Amino acid sequence: MAAKMKAAIFVEKGRIVLDEKPIPDVGPQDALVRITTTTICGTDVHILKGEYPVEKRLTIGHEPVGIIEKLGSSVTGYHEGQRVIAGAITPSGHSYACLCGCGSQDGPGTRHGFKVAGGWKFGNTIDGCQAEYVLVKDAMANLSPIPDHLTDEEVLMCPDIMSTGFSGAERGNVRIGDTVVVFALGPIGLCAVAGAKLMGATRIIGVDTVPARMEAARKLGADHVVDFRAGDPVEQILALTDGRGVDVAIEALGTQSTFESSLKVLRPGGTLSSLGVYSSDLAIPLAAFGAGLGDYTIVSTLCPGGKERMRRLMEVCGSGRIDLKPLVTHRYKLDDIEAAYDLFANQRDGVLKIAITP
Repeated sequence: MAAKMKAAIFVEKGRIVLDEKPIPDVGPQDALVRITTTTICGTDVHILKGEYPVEKRLTIGHEPVGIIEKLGSSVTGYHEGQRVIAGAITPSGHSYACLCGCGSQDGPGTRHGFKVAGGWKFGNTIDGCQAEYVLVKDAMANLSPIPDHLTDEEVLMCPDIMSTGFSGAERGNVRIGDTVVVFALGPIGLCAVAGAKLMGATRIIGVDTVPARMEAARKLGADHVVDFRAGDPVEQILALTDGRGVDVAIEALGTQSTFESSLKVLRPGGTLSSLGVYSSDLAIPLAAFGAGLGDYTIVSTLCPGGKERMRRLMEVCGSGRIDLKPLVTHRYKLDDIEAAYDLFANQRDGVLKIAITP
């Protein structure tokens, strides 16, 4: 009988529960990683709510930090017992998408008529890492060794929210001297603030209403924080920019209202960099889009993955230029994953990110 492990599985809309599953078998190019720390993502909550479709009995989670338990026969350059992370996005390295420079889209295409998010496989198209073990396919393209001086929690943001938030600034082509606004200061929005600062933005505006998140944004580089409950955020942002508008607007929530507001605050020729996961159709307002004549750019991003991306992000963590450790506000055991989901999905007690340890 196959050995079993504990795993958080999707049962049905509104239910992700802890159950037992077989420990995965290891193929030639795979690695079995024993999870030491993982976390819950906003996308997992979309799955929980039935807003993003996955197969029943799938293990959820896409942010693995752990130790190599077993290596496939073809995997070289690693050793069992080595501390590693893998990105939320796990490109093969040899697909058409990878070879044309878009490894994040190295995925299966569609499922149930829904366009599946590219190279996001953990907790989407294959079993994920809210479990005692996770199978990492294409291990040599995706496993990145953790430097000894970094703790699990110091690198926990790298697999997803740090890579995603930074990519919002990167895809938005933030330049030295730019004014950037970030709509929604959840974990990804906070990382977008940090990424914009690293890329040279000299005025960064955050938009939220939760005091703890607004303070966290200031610590990560926001020069101004707009409370959207205190008045129309578009008017507040235009006032802060003397009516000019912003060079780059980063949308980090995934709603029609924040998408529209991001478009409305752009200067002519500005860029809307979309990071949010949307759960319904979007409409582009005619006036805000300048009837299609405003030279605007709208870009979307799926978190870049692969071992080189992870190495670079861990270099940033080790450099001391930003400190993302305070984003971990709560800690739970895997045995208590259902309670962790309840806390995170309902955004209680000032939660930002939860460290889950088996």
